[in-house]
Amino acid sequence: MSNGSFPPEPGRRGATLAIVLAALIPACFAGWLLWSSGGGAKDDGAGGAGGTGAPTTSSTSSPPPPSSGASGVSGVSGAPSPSGKASGDAPGEGSGKTLKGKVVVIDPGHNPHNRDHPSQISRSVDIGTEEKECDTTGTATNSGYPEASFTLDVARRARTLLEARGATVRFTQDGDRPYGPCVDERAEIGNKAHADAVVSVHADGAAAGERGFHVILPKSVRGGGADTSAITVPSRHLGERLLDRFERATGSEPAQYIGDGSGLDVRGDLGGLNLSTVPKVFIECGNMRDSQDAAELTDAAWRGRAARGIAQGITDFLNE
Repeated sequence: MSNGSFPPEPGRRGATLAIVLAALIPACFAGWLLWSSGGGAKDDGAGGAGGTGAPTTSSTSSPPPPSSGASGVSGVSGAPSPSGKASGDAPGEGSGKTLKGKVVVIDPGHNPHNRDHPSQISRSVDIGTEEKECDTTGTATNSGYPEASFTLDVARRARTLLEARGATVRFTQDGDRPYGPCVDERAEIGNKAHADAVVSVHADGAAAGERGFHVILPKSVRGGGADTSAITVPSRHLGERLLDRFERATGSEPAQYIGDGSGLDVRGDLGGLNLSTVPKVFIECGNMRDSQDAAELTDAAWRGRAARGIAQGITDFLNE
């Protein structure tokens, strides 16, 4: 061979191989232990049963919101709103504030069956200061999603949250009546229940391009069977709590087309408020005739956040 090299003797070659193997085997074994304790190789993200690609989300994380849809009662998680604004508090906030012994009446605006009873809902009823029609069918989005379906869904979600906090929750209607009730009866249901708070859930039917939500407060009126003098102040407190919590939970802004942009509107022409003897407000959760608002109102996850805002506003008011 070149350079004057000579092949090693057989005995020396065997000894050298033994030394190399003695060094490699422990190192390989140690590497295998480290690999095994780390959970093995990552899979391709399929996340099958028993796979190593499962999410590592903390157990305290909120579940992700469900996909969009116009039905269902899921989606009460605290996911951020599409606007990117803070979505308010975690779903469990307020659960430590007990509502045991409190009575809440939720009034889902209109009734899905009103459209089948035009003569009954168009008859006049006394609202104290004047006469108005018993009820209406409510409005709808341009795609046909009815306000009455929206109000029932949000009301049911809010009921679940409030009952979990110990409140007794009653509805004026739960889609279980042929029509109505009329606006005077809606007020009477809250009065007879001696409710600590009543919230009437609605969505507006303003012109396209008008966006946002607002809360309607009772005006101080007295006439006929109407006398709101005792409830105007506590109703305003209830409305202010709802305004704050709804905005934080949904990321929506107070409507600029009504109430001077304050999000609060005072009215004396609504029988549901005029005839109430307990604190009561209306909340118009958005404008169904605006495409951007309608996209939120028809989204199940957004309705879950709306319900949480309503429930938390009521909770804050009842814990003052």
